Order: sequence, then C-alpha cells, then structure tokens
Amino acid sequence: MRVGLYPGTFDPLTLGHIDIIRRASVLVDRLVIGVAVNYDKMPLFSLDERVEIIQAECKELITKTKIEIVVHPFENLLIDCAREVGAGLIIRGLRAVADFEYEFQMVGMNRAMDDSVETVFLMAETRHQAIASKLVKEIARLDGDVAKFVSPTVYQKLTERLR
Repeated sequence: MRVGLYPGTFDPLTLGHIDIIRRASVLVDRLVIGVAVNYDKMPLFSLDERVEIIQAECKELITKTKIEIVVHPFENLLIDCAREVGAGLIIRGLRAVADFEYEFQMVGMNRAMDDSVETVFLMAETRHQAIASKLVKEIARLDGDVAKFVSPTVYQKLTERLR
C-alpha cells in the first residue's frame, strides 16, 4: 500500500490545499493529512478545529475517489510523523521559487534522517498559486473578501472567528 503524507498547518485550509489534496489522492492508496502544531505561527483556529475542517472538506473527495484519507495531528518532526503513519512519500505543494528554496533544504534534512522516505512536489494550479494561508488571514482580518481563496464553509468559519 502506497501511503503519502501531506503536512501543513492548514490555518485556514485554502482552495490551494484542497487542490493539492485532490491531486495527491491519485498518487497514493492512503493519504494522511498531517496537521502540524506550530506555536510560532500563532494559529487562528485550534488544532481540533483545523482537523474538523479538513475532515469535513475531504468527505466529498473520499466518496468520489474511494481513497482512504486520514487527518492526523502531529507535533514532532515531519520525518518522525512519516514513520508513525507508515508513509513512504511526503507530498509538498509549491507555489513559487521561494517555496522551493525552503522545501529543498527540508528535503535534504529529511533525507539525512531517513533516506527511505521520498518527497514529491506538486505545483499548485495557476489559479491557486498566490494563495497562502497567512495572506488569507491578513486579508480577512482587514475585512477583505477571501471567498475566492477558501471553501464556503471555511469562509463562514473565518468570518465568524474574526468578527
């Protein structure tokens, strides 16, 4: 069984994330969405809320593709999380060259710790390349319209949270 791990903080889950989840689901038999605890980013949504949002947003994809998608919170090293869930593949989304530089370093460190785990990069679709959770939160905080960057459910939760 091919198990892939797609890690991130997903705060909030964007259409770019959903695009990568959808595209990653055809590469593996089981997709684990690793929701990272990252205190440095000061998340808007709690870990439990982010897990719940991702589970709800993936229901339709699970039904449509029949793939097993599991949402797994983690607070340890990414490579240790990959081992925990039995992932032989880490899936990372790329938007721009700046993403690649950071990801390139991360791959090197992960390979040094465990060279049996491969990393695959998926480029975001053109219409999603500019979407970043940090920017979505900033736009929403300043009363900008983020409806085209997130699902209707996430949009509602985001606007409620920031009222």
